[in-house]
Amino acid sequence: MFILMVVVFVLGYLAIALEHPLRVDKAASALIIGTLCWVIYALGAENILSLGYSPSWNAFSHEHTGNLIENIHVFLVDHEIIEHLGEIAEILFFLLGAMTIVEVVDQHDGFKVITDRIRTTNKVKLLWILSFLTFFMSALLDNLTTTIVLVALLRKLVDDKETRWFFASMVVLAANAGGAWSPIGDVTTIMLWIGGQVTAWAIISRIILPSVVCMVVPLILLSFFMRGSISRPVIENEGGGLTSYTEQLSMLFLGVAGLLFVPVFKSLTHMPPYMGMLLSLGVIWVVSELMHKDKPDEVRHQLRVTAVLRRVDVPTVLFFLGILSAVAALQSAGHLHLLSQYLDDKLNNVYLIDLAVGVLSSVVDNVPLVAGAMGMYPTADPATTGYLANFVQDGVFWEFLAYTAGTGGSILIIGSAAGVAAMGLEKIDFIWYLKRISLLAFVGYLAGAAAYYFLY
Repeated sequence: MFILMVVVFVLGYLAIALEHPLRVDKAASALIIGTLCWVIYALGAENILSLGYSPSWNAFSHEHTGNLIENIHVFLVDHEIIEHLGEIAEILFFLLGAMTIVEVVDQHDGFKVITDRIRTTNKVKLLWILSFLTFFMSALLDNLTTTIVLVALLRKLVDDKETRWFFASMVVLAANAGGAWSPIGDVTTIMLWIGGQVTAWAIISRIILPSVVCMVVPLILLSFFMRGSISRPVIENEGGGLTSYTEQLSMLFLGVAGLLFVPVFKSLTHMPPYMGMLLSLGVIWVVSELMHKDKPDEVRHQLRVTAVLRRVDVPTVLFFLGILSAVAALQSAGHLHLLSQYLDDKLNNVYLIDLAVGVLSSVVDNVPLVAGAMGMYPTADPATTGYLANFVQDGVFWEFLAYTAGTGGSILIIGSAAGVAAMGLEKIDFIWYLKRISLLAFVGYLAGAAAYYFLY
């Protein structure tokens, strides 16, 4: 059963990768493997947990005595599934809130305020402008929210589907690079920051240059080969222009302020980010209702958040639910812990371990990988010397892990939350990304890693 869980995950992953040839939506495949992994785990729980690879079961069994079968049932149903569902729900509600805010701004033509100021149609110039815009926005917001916003912008800037896929893919690279050097830019850096493995100033000052290198190297390579201009889409105003310039500007400001408020809310209240996102959505919802209360019913109906919600991409949310559920099952059963131990035993070098974690994060979600690393390696005492000195607060291992886990997910479109969001919103084909973007992302990843190594 332990091996069968891996087999199901791999087969499901292949189905997701071959979505277009199979003509089966990736959300359906993700939901199937997300459910099957837990079902197999539950059916073979006694055998799987007896292997001793699950740290959570080992801790649970030490605290609970009594009937083994009852304990396993309580562990799986009342402990693991509920705990992982809570973590997944935080991500899903965050995603739903962010997507809805972006759609509200878009419905009010708020992004037109920005797109009207980006006048260049030169592909290379536009690529550099969007990449740096994404890089710094990702550090302020986070890579997932930034990707959602920039993909919405791209729909206003680029008409051709494949060209838009290319720009959206480069946005993913820039968003992941920008999130890696900020303590609030990526889930993994947030984990390391809150866990005390890194401090805010250290992660900013020491990872920003490798992150810039990670983004700039692919841009330089593309600048030699990319030619031509983009064609702008013809923007049709539904209803003949429903909002004034003042309303467009107001809603853009409100949307960006609402997204920027989320990390501030988290820092002040120490509550999960999704609560700040839902609070921002609620405020924007109220403001939009009051803004249009005197307009004709037909216009008001089109601009209401209730109408906008119908445009939110629910299959993307379901895809997240399925893939994160599958990864959670592998984490709970001990597969990821076993993998972390294998890396430690075989590599025994902090740089190689972190590089391997980064590459693996392109296949498996980086959150459980980083969580596994945090569980395997306790933060060392500041006075520690020798090999263990790499594990002190702001030590090489933790800083480099923030970089590799944050940027390694760009190697595959499915390897990061930003990539999955772009894939869902633009229906980017997995194989297309693998052929055209993966090598560029890998070169940038290694270039940034080399920059960190030689700098520090």
